[in-house]
Formats: sequence, C-alpha cells, structure tokens
Amino acid sequence: MSYGVFQEYFTSDWTFQGNQGATGVIGTTTNGVMYLSMPFLFALFTKRWARYRQTAAICGTILTTLSFLLSSFSTQTWHLIATQGVLAALGCALIYSPTTLSLGEWFTNSNRAVAYGVVLSCKNIVGSCCPFLVRSMLDAYGFRTTMRIWAAIVAGTSFLAIFLIPAHPSSLSTTSPRARRIPWNFLRHRTIYIYSIAIILQSSGYGIPQTYLNTYAHEVTLLSQSSATLLLTLFNIPGIASSAFFGYLSDNKHFPLSATTVTSISALCSALAAFLFWGLTSQGSMGLLVLFSITFGFFAGGYSATWGGVINELESEAARSNEAIDTGMLYGLLNGARGIGYVSGGLASVALLKAGGEASIGGFGYGTTYGPLIVFTGLSSVFGGWGLLWRWKKVPGLLRWV
Repeated sequence: MSYGVFQEYFTSDWTFQGNQGATGVIGTTTNGVMYLSMPFLFALFTKRWARYRQTAAICGTILTTLSFLLSSFSTQTWHLIATQGVLAALGCALIYSPTTLSLGEWFTNSNRAVAYGVVLSCKNIVGSCCPFLVRSMLDAYGFRTTMRIWAAIVAGTSFLAIFLIPAHPSSLSTTSPRARRIPWNFLRHRTIYIYSIAIILQSSGYGIPQTYLNTYAHEVTLLSQSSATLLLTLFNIPGIASSAFFGYLSDNKHFPLSATTVTSISALCSALAAFLFWGLTSQGSMGLLVLFSITFGFFAGGYSATWGGVINELESEAARSNEAIDTGMLYGLLNGARGIGYVSGGLASVALLKAGGEASIGGFGYGTTYGPLIVFTGLSSVFGGWGLLWRWKKVPGLLRWV
C-alpha cells in the first residue's frame, strides 16, 4: 500500500542494473502473488490442516522477514521483483490466510461483513502511516538500510500478533474425513462468476494509483516530495472508515441493500473520481489530486469490504438449493480473483505508460504520459460494478412472471 514511495524514490535515485521502468510491476505483483496464492492456502487450512494455522503464519513471518532482508542486497531489477514482489508476498499470504480463516469462523453471517470491514480498515491505518515513515527512512538511511529496518519491524510485530488469533474450535473438531471435504457445489451457479469477474476488473485498476500517484504528483503537477507522499497517505486514510462503512451497508438490516448494489456504489463512485479529478489535473493543481486521493481512496478502498455481503448472498443461494458451502474457501477464491486483477493491471500499466509517452489523447492529465493509466483506472473501476447490469437484465423477466 506504500510502494508508491519506493517507486518515486527509484526515479530520482536509481542505483540498480536493469530496466528502471520494470519496477512499476513490483507493487502490483506483490498484491497479485499474495491474493493469487490465497485460494490454495484457504483450501489447505480451512479444515484438514486447521491445526497448523499458527505454524503456517510463523513460517510466513520468517519468509517475509528474510525476503525483505535479501532485497536490501539487491543489485539488479529482477532481484527486487523476486524478493519483494514474489517471496515477501508469499510470506504475507501465509500470515494473512490462516488468520483470516479464523476470523470468518468466529463471526456469523449476521455480522461477518462488519467484522471483515473493521479488520480491513486496519490495513489502511498502516497504509496511512507508512508512507511518511518509509519516506523518512529512505531520506535518512537510503534503500538498503531501510529494508533491513523494515524486516525487523515485520518480524517484531508479526510474531506478537499471530498468537492473538486462535482457530475456532469448530475447525479443530475431529469429525470423519467425509465431513471435512470442501463442498464445490457453488461453482455450478453463475453468481460466483459474476462477482469474480467484477473483482478482477476492479482490482486491475485499483493498484495503479498506489504505484504511480507519487511519481505523477512529482513529475506532472510538480509537487514536492513531501506533498506527493501526503497524497498516498490521503489515499489510504479514507479506507479506515470506508471498509467498515461498506461492511455495515452489506449487513444493514434496517435498509437492506443487495451485494450487487453495494459493490456498484463503490465501483461507480471510484470511477467518477478517476475521470473527473485525476484526469482533469494540471500543473500545480494539488487540490484536484487531494480530492482524487480522498474520494478514490474511500470508494475503491472499501470495495473488498463488500465481499462479506457477497458471501452472505452466496450462502443464501446455497441454502435455497439445500447445498453445503464453505465460506472460508469462498473468501479465498474472491481474494484469488483480486490477485488476477492486480497482476494483469501491473503488466498492463507498463505498456500503458509506454503508450502514453508516444501519443497524446487530450489535455490535462489525459494528455500526459500517464493519460492511458488514468483512463484504464476509470474504466476498470466502472466494470467492477458490472454485476448491477446482470441484475437489471433479470428485471424484465421478473416483471413478465408477475
């Protein structure tokens, strides 16, 4: 969530061998690898290996710490991609997956979305503080010492936190092997595919501002490094509230909204922020960039908190069909869809940035090297709410039935 600080740092202090532009994929690759591995890890630890959850999280902490430590010795671009983009991400996934499974088991479907939202808000608290912390360390100590300090922070905080999240007793029950198998009946319903495609599309654009907003503010709008870092902090701060807010919307019983409606609110509003605020910025227009960071950070940052409502809807669908469903495994698959989006968005961003340097497509931010990235971010956000079109398509049939 703070990788944009490193991306901006590399543009002014490049000491590695290899293509500097390739560093743009590190942040999105980190998220992509982490989320892509989650379906497999959730499948492993949902039942059969539930008793090994804390052990896996400890192994993940060791892997993450060693990866950041190794990255401090990097001399080439691919070293950074391998250590930070792949190995550290796998370690983080080993921490996140077992602990999140336990969280989902401790909360029922009546408040699961709120629980997920509150926990997801915590990542935004860290994402709001770290840009200035990382920027200060980079300025004071340089890249290599910063990574070694960060490795120590990861080790110190993770080991302490892992033991605060025990597995739910239901996951440790010694029932027959037949009862411990994961039910896959939900794959026969198209609802899971509707939401998975929406998540892939939304995630492909969500990681782009996190990577390039700092560099854009510094190069295009000519803001200082501290102002550019502030934008990344403002990008993450709204997610503290939005994750809990969208979780509440998904669980709200007084004015119930479908999961499709809640995801569409997040997707469409974040798309408008990209098109109207980021796309219309010009030299010195910090105000619009601040508006973009706050609005896009709020609506796009709360998108993953809508998954609690998605899981509730799929759980209800399974109940109507008298089918079993494993909500932990389902959450892992949705995270996997997010990983596909992150990776594809990261790969596309390099090509889009290159295309932006060759042709202009209009004025303001659209006419800069980052123009194609802005358009891609807005369009991917729009299609993140495409499930609403699927709902509307069903309305005429329902009316004819009435």
